Order: sequence, then C-alpha cells, then structure tokens
Amino acid sequence: MEVKDKNIYDYIYNSELQIEKVFEDYKNYVYKIIRKDRSNLSKEDIDEVNLDVFLTLWKNQNKLNINNKMSSYIAGITKNLVKQKYRDIKVSDNILDYEEHLISNLNIELIYSKDEQNEIIINELKKMKSEKQNIFLLYYYDNKTIKEISELKNVSEAKIKTELFRIRKRLEMALNRKGYDFYE
Repeated sequence: MEVKDKNIYDYIYNSELQIEKVFEDYKNYVYKIIRKDRSNLSKEDIDEVNLDVFLTLWKNQNKLNINNKMSSYIAGITKNLVKQKYRDIKVSDNILDYEEHLISNLNIELIYSKDEQNEIIINELKKMKSEKQNIFLLYYYDNKTIKEISELKNVSEAKIKTELFRIRKRLEMALNRKGYDFYE
C-alpha cells in the first residue's frame, strides 16, 4: 500500500492531532522504513518502535509545522527510534558479554591488563583539552549521535567526526606505546 502523503493540517481536527487516523494511514510506512533501515530487529522490537513512533508524534504534536508533510516527520522519528533501539540493544549485549566474560575468565592478569589499559586511556584523556574530553564522553559514554553533539556544540558534524578520529588515533598511539593493541 502506497502512502498518500498529506500535510499535517489534514490530520488536525479541533486543534488536536487525530493520531488514530495517522496510525491507520502510516503504520505500514513505518514498518517499511524499519525493515529498510534495520531488518534484523526482533518482531517485538519492531512492534515497539512502531508504537513509539506514534506516541512520540502524539507527545510532540504542538511542535509540528502543520504545513509540512506527515511522512517527513514519521520517517525522521522512525529512523531516530530505530537507532536508539540499536544503541539500547548494543549496550545491553555489551554488559551481558562483559559479565559473562568476567565470570568465565577469572583471570587476574587479564583483569589487571584491562585496568591498566583503562588507566592509560583516562590519563591520555586528562591531557586533552576539556572540549575534546567532552566530545569523547558525549559520544562514547552518553551515546549521543554526531548530529546531537554538533548541535549541542554548535559546530559542523564534520568537525565532530574529525575530532573523534583524532582522539581515537591519540588513544591508539598511547596504548601502542605501552604495548597494547587499541582494538583488543
């Protein structure tokens, strides 16, 4: 079924967004975007993202430009929620992998090695300007996207990408000097 792309004002009645009508017209469109972007989400995750799209749209209805196309908002919200779902899954998997790794490999030498690597990274970060530290922490620890960081810092996305690349290179060199592989 092809979406008849309507403006947002076509879904406004008595100053309120008719979310049921939006859902009926765009639910298949959302599924199509999810499958195109990330086809390996579970059925439950896909259903959750689909419902979250319309919930997000409902919660932000006062911020919508009624002259814009509904499909633009739907596509943007869907793509952002899919990315967030993957971040959540990745973080959850990494924590489970880490716990499993610790339990199965109670190897003091390995734990010491990782602690030492973390210490090298922390010391190298402390040598950097606070702006670079902040970008690194926002990206790797706060799970902010490059776009979000660039908007927050009021600089281009290219500048954020370049800074992250330079930071990673610097950390890689610091670890290599101490005999560690950056990608271990």
